[in-house]
Formats: sequence, structure tokens, C-alpha cells
Amino acid sequence: MHGVSCMLTASLLFSIMNACVFGATRADPALPSTVVSFIRVVINLACLLVPALAVGRLRPLLGDLRPSLWWRGIFGATALMLSFAAIARIGVGEAAFLHSSSGIFLALLSPWVLGQHTSRWSWLAIFGSLAGLALLLSPRWEYGHWLGPTMALSSGWLAALAYLMVARSGLSNTPSTIVFYFCFVGILLHLACFAWIAPHWPRGLTTWLWIGGSGLAATGAQLLMTRAYQHAPAALLGAVGYTGPVFSLGWSVLLFGQRPDTLPLLGCALVLICGAALPLLIARAQTPRDAARER
Repeated sequence: MHGVSCMLTASLLFSIMNACVFGATRADPALPSTVVSFIRVVINLACLLVPALAVGRLRPLLGDLRPSLWWRGIFGATALMLSFAAIARIGVGEAAFLHSSSGIFLALLSPWVLGQHTSRWSWLAIFGSLAGLALLLSPRWEYGHWLGPTMALSSGWLAALAYLMVARSGLSNTPSTIVFYFCFVGILLHLACFAWIAPHWPRGLTTWLWIGGSGLAATGAQLLMTRAYQHAPAALLGAVGYTGPVFSLGWSVLLFGQRPDTLPLLGCALVLICGAALPLLIARAQTPRDAARER
């Protein structure tokens, strides 16, 4: 139960991060989402570097420099930037559910990239999740408001690619190393953006408090999520992780008064049920194959 409680807390903290991002853009409407994501990554990197420098263990953060570490940073940091931009445009709850499509994309890619078997029930859950996404997207597409949802879906796709790179790089690198590359590459990508578009820095204490809250919540969430995967099966944690969009939807209603219509709410329910079932179904399909290999 320790791993599950860690994952639940991590999901709650990630939802608080999302709420803080939206709160910052509301407190300062002129504030670009790239500035918010940049400060979030800087806080994340500082929380990683300060303890490493204090004990003189900076070198282990570099890992074995394999390409998948760099690709994880590129995919993950780009997904973060798109996710924050989507939150600023369409709100916390809707963006969180669309970003959770990463689990669906991961299930679609796993048979070809990781060689994992996908059962018929898993395919049914995948199609159910896609139907939920379609219901969630339909009002936005109908009125031509496609940019925010497209960003959220793209962030989910890139997050799935990042998770695949984590699976590869994690074979010979620590979680701290993987997070370090995410932060380091993320800062480089943000600086490249700022070379083209001059950043507008936050104004007012309230905005800074929202942004600081997002960075601290994200750091705590990453550490707890790493600990969760050390104490519980990945399939179970993947299902528990779908509480994150539910928490985000709750914050959007409680803090910002954003209440989804019936059709998008039905889409959220489908994504939640099918998405949470997916990792469990995939793990169940893998067990007989693994047992057969051991024989």
C-alpha cells in the first residue's frame, strides 16, 4: 500500500501543479505559458542540483550519456511546454484529461517499440479511451477552438514517447539522472524559444506564488512517483495515476468555476475508466507470455 499511497499523493501534487499554472496565467493574463514552464523547470533543476552539490555527487547525474536520455529530455520538455500552453487556453480539467492520452498512445506504441503483447481486451480499452477523447474534443472542434486541445493531445503523444525513452534509459541510469536530463534539455529549449520571442516575466507577488507552487508541487510529485515505482507494480500504479486528471477536474471546478458540459464529462468518464483499465489489462496479457519464456 505504500507505493499506491505515494502514487496517489504524486497525482494530487501534479494536479496542484496544473492548477497553479492556470492560476498564474489568470493572475497575469499577459504572462506567456513558456515563462511559467521555464521557471517550473528551473525550480525542479535547483531541487535536484543543490543536494547533489552539497554531498559532492554531481557526476552521477550525468549517467551514461546514452541517446535515449537526451531524447527523453527533448520529448518530455516539449510535452511540458505544450501542456502548460494548453492549460492556459482551455483550463485545468480538460487539458489534464487530454494530456492523459499519453497512456493510450503508450499502449498503441508498446507492441512495436517494446515488443509487448496487446490483448483483445486491451484493444477494446484503447478504442474506448479514443471514443472518450472524441467526446471530449467534439464541442471544441465544432466551434473551431482547436489550438488548445491540439496542444494538449500533442503533449500526451510526446509524453508517451518520453516514457518509452525512460524505459530504455532507466535500464542503466538512476531516476535522478533521467530527471536531470529532462530539466537540462528543458532549459535549453526554453532559452531557444526566448531567443525568438522576448519573455514577459511575472508581475506581482500572487503570480510568483502560483508559479513557485507549481515548481514545488512538481518536484514533490516526481520524487513520490519514483518512490511509488520502487514499491508497487507498474500496472497498478498506471491505473492509480488516472486519479490525477480527476483531481485536476476538481480543482478547475472548486478554484476557477469551470464546469464541463454533459458530453465532455461523459468523455472524461470514458477516458478515466478505459485508461485506468489499460495498464492492468496489458500486464495481465504479459504474465502468461513471461511464464512461458521462463519454462
